Amino acid sequence: MVSSYLELRAKIEQKDKGLKEKVKSLGEAAALIPDNSHVAVGGCHYSRTPMAIIWEMIRQGKKGLTISKSITATEGDLLLVAGATRHIVTSWFSAGVTWGVSRIMRHYVQSGEARYEEWSHMSLGLRYRAGAMGVPFLPSRSMLGSDVFKRLKDIKEMPCPFTGEKLALIPALNPDVAIIHVQKADPYGNAQIRGLPFMDKDIALAADTVILSAEQIIDNSDIRKAPDQTAIPFFCVDAVVEAPYGCLPHECYGIYEPDFHHMDTYVKLMMERGVDGVKEYLDRYFYGPNTFDDYLDQFSVKDILKATLQAKKSHGG
Repeated sequence: MVSSYLELRAKIEQKDKGLKEKVKSLGEAAALIPDNSHVAVGGCHYSRTPMAIIWEMIRQGKKGLTISKSITATEGDLLLVAGATRHIVTSWFSAGVTWGVSRIMRHYVQSGEARYEEWSHMSLGLRYRAGAMGVPFLPSRSMLGSDVFKRLKDIKEMPCPFTGEKLALIPALNPDVAIIHVQKADPYGNAQIRGLPFMDKDIALAADTVILSAEQIIDNSDIRKAPDQTAIPFFCVDAVVEAPYGCLPHECYGIYEPDFHHMDTYVKLMMERGVDGVKEYLDRYFYGPNTFDDYLDQFSVKDILKATLQAKKSHGG
C-alpha cells in the first residue's frame, strides 16, 4: 500500500512544472479527462461550480467517472442522468437547502444503479488535504462519533502513539483530475479566488491533472502585483479556459449570484418527472446548444443581469 502511494506521489512530482501558457478551448480541456477516472469538482454546493467544464464533459460523452465534491448540487443529477458517473463521493447531495436531498441520487442509489459514498464534510476535506500534503492519511477524532464511520470501508483507527487515545485515520484522496472555476487566472495557471476558497487549493495540489475555468484570463503582470492573492499556483495546472459566466445557473462569488429562477424551473422539472425531467433538461441545455455561449443564450438576460447586479451590490464589485 505504501509503495503504491509513493508511486502515485512520484508521478505527480515528475509532472512538468515549467512556466508555459496553458490556455485551451473548452473542448480541448475536457478532452484531458479520460473515461473511468476520478474527477474532483471544485466549489461547494452551488457556489463556483465549474459548470462550463461539466457541460463539455457531458457533451463529450464521458463514462465511468468517479465524481467527488465537498457538497454536491444539481451537477450531480446531470452527471448521473447523462451516464457520466455511477459513483459519487460527497458529504451531502441536494439541489439546494430548500429543495431537500436529491431525488435523482435517491433513485439511482435505491435502484442499485449507482453508488453514493458519504463522508463527513470535514473528513472529505482532510482526504484532499492529505493528498495535497503527500501523506497517506491524516488523523482525526471527529469521525469516531459518527455512524458514517461504521459504514465506510476505506477508513481505519489506531491508538495515538503519544496519548493512547483512539484516532480515526482518514485516507488521502488524490484525484486523477481536478476541475475548478475561479474568478481570475493568468495564461500559466496562477489563479485568484475571491470569497471562500472551499477545498479547491488542496484539490489542485492533490490531483494529477488540473483544469481551471476562469471568468477572466488576466496578464501575468497583474498576478505579480498581488502574489499573495494567488490561491492555486501555475505548477500544478494543466489547462486554463476563459469561461465568463462559467458557473451558471450557480454563483461565482462577487460576480453573479445564483439564477434562482432558472434553478426553480429545473427543480420543478426534476421533482415532477424525475429522471425523464432531467433528460429533457439535458436535451435543451446541454445537447441542444452548439457552444457554451449558445448554452448561456438559453438563460433569461433579465435574470442574468439581476444575478450580476445583486453580486455587485452585495460584495462591492
